[in-house]
Amino acid sequence: MTQREDTALIAGQLADLTEAVKAMADQLSSIRERADTQQERIDLAARELTEVSSRLQAAADALRQSL
Repeated sequence: MTQREDTALIAGQLADLTEAVKAMADQLSSIRERADTQQERIDLAARELTEVSSRLQAAADALRQSL
């Protein structure tokens, strides 16, 4: 194999590797976006649960006072 053929082979391998890395980066970005969306949903649910808990506590306090 000549040096030119070796160089061409290595260039082809680097191009393939570059494409594989780009594909992995795209997948990671997609996973990160889904994780961010899930985290937003978790945060919203936590806020809603805190609000419900506060309302339940207020209702329980009012019920105690009425007894």
